[in-house]
Amino acid sequence: MSTAAVPELKQISRVEAMRLGPGWSHSCHAMLYAANPGQLFGRIPMRFSMQMRFDGLLGFPGGFVDRRFWSLEDGLNRVLGLGLGCLRLTEADYLSSHLTEGPHRVVAHLYARQLTLEQLHAVEISAVHSRDHGLEVLGLVRVPLYTQKDRVGGFPNFLSNAFVSTAKCQLLFALKVLNMMPEEKLVEALAAATEKQKKALEKLLPASS
Repeated sequence: MSTAAVPELKQISRVEAMRLGPGWSHSCHAMLYAANPGQLFGRIPMRFSMQMRFDGLLGFPGGFVDRRFWSLEDGLNRVLGLGLGCLRLTEADYLSSHLTEGPHRVVAHLYARQLTLEQLHAVEISAVHSRDHGLEVLGLVRVPLYTQKDRVGGFPNFLSNAFVSTAKCQLLFALKVLNMMPEEKLVEALAAATEKQKKALEKLLPASS
């Protein structure tokens, strides 16, 4: 994948992440997805259904884990319980750790679990009844992992939204390493999203000048 086209974070191993000193914060998030044999409009393969969380920005369910009191998985499950209401992940679901850029030293851990469509739907129902629903968590959204004939509808449009912190990089990374979307399709979708954002900004600039 072209590093010029797709943003990437510095990946480190779980062991290396656990050796980081007390000056580092740890965030743990979960990517939940399911194979989907359905077709949009009867002709566009859905391939997979995936969830992300909306709280003003798009991101994966999860949050910061205080390593003084919690293991990564225990901390993640505690946060998931507040926003999803059900589901427990284990170390077997661990996918990656990345160092974030910026003034704050944060290592972002991503977990991924494949569910059935029925299980994914059950998580969505449970999330509505969770403690944080309607407060910090404003709902789950499904990621459109397809591109329509206009080359903008679907995944490119989704990528043109605003994401929190490392979520966009984690999404692209997971889709690549889990072979959920061909590498060239990721690059094409990101390029289309970037072009859409550029055109939208060009329309706004004359009105603001």
